Amino acid sequence: MFRAALALVMTSVLASPALAQDWFPWNKPGYRVPSYSAPRNSEDNFGPRPRPMGQALMSGGPRPDVSPARPERISFASSYAPGTIVIDTSGRRLYLVQSSRDALVYPISVGREGFTWTGTERISRIAAWPDWHPPAEMRQRQPHLPVKMTGGVYNPLGAKAMYLGNSLYRIHGTDDARTIGRATSSGCFRMTNGHVTDLARRVGVGTTVVVVNRLPSRMAGY
Repeated sequence: MFRAALALVMTSVLASPALAQDWFPWNKPGYRVPSYSAPRNSEDNFGPRPRPMGQALMSGGPRPDVSPARPERISFASSYAPGTIVIDTSGRRLYLVQSSRDALVYPISVGREGFTWTGTERISRIAAWPDWHPPAEMRQRQPHLPVKMTGGVYNPLGAKAMYLGNSLYRIHGTDDARTIGRATSSGCFRMTNGHVTDLARRVGVGTTVVVVNRLPSRMAGY
């Protein structure tokens, strides 16, 4: 009797499109659950990444404290005002101008071919362990992505995000430090979590961010 009732309930659940979508999205034809592993840029093992919590929401995992990683100070002859962020896309470096003669430098990841851009923006918001909302066009290219992923160690935005104006672009951390120095993003600029935490302490809302394709070699000397 009990088994018959249970079978009837499960049949009703699976027969309902709405419930099937909410309860069992990974059983839908064509739906692929991403393959996850513990972060490679951390000494902490947070275990396997979580599966989607329904089709729309995914957990980003824990939010540990991240210690700032101090950048290198280099010679940087320029007319940029102190406090300006200058991003060299070709060189894959971010500079925080200290004076007319020097700057702090951070290695970064930049947009892949077809996703690079140049221009000037201002930081409009700074967030710790930000949630990620993949744009609709990105979810069309990668159907396994959730509508929202909460902030955490498995979130691709990392420990901090600095939003650039009203655009979709950000300077942010990463859940995979192996991408630093490469052209892999959709136009954002990735840093290690230690470096982005350090940078976020040194700048604020309103900071000017200048993105150029290439800096003259005379400006940044090592």
